[in-house]
Amino acid sequence: MELPSTKPYLLRAIWEWCRDNGYTPYIAVVVDERTRVPREFVRDGQIVLNVGSEATNKLQLGNDFVEFQARFGGVARELSVPVDRVAAIYARENGAGMAFEVETPQETGEPAEQATGLSVKRLEPAEPSDQPEPPEPPRPEGGRPRLQRVK
Repeated sequence: MELPSTKPYLLRAIWEWCRDNGYTPYIAVVVDERTRVPREFVRDGQIVLNVGSEATNKLQLGNDFVEFQARFGGVARELSVPVDRVAAIYARENGAGMAFEVETPQETGEPAEQATGLSVKRLEPAEPSDQPEPPEPPRPEGGRPRLQRVK
């Protein structure tokens, strides 16, 4: 029997930590055909989204999808991101957060994310702009996955 993923719980925990500390939570997403986001903002197959309370409406951080409404160029849009496509969640102000392994479409075999593929890294803060630029996704280093404490 396969264990349920811890990823949606970790996403909710980091989102809540950001909110409690006055930070703006961003998610980096590897876009695929199941991802409903404004395609005009996708760069190199990725998009970075502000999932803070002030930038979203009807935010639901579910076990399978992150769903919410957001405005792009003044137009309200419905967004839906499969949890397995989230590459990272982090605070815009300081880059503290968590990165996840996400398979690219050409990879096969293992599920899109593995509990053992989690890593904690300090990500570079995103610069505020009208068109969000995705950060370079963290590349797994060889060897066994490990968790690292981030202060």
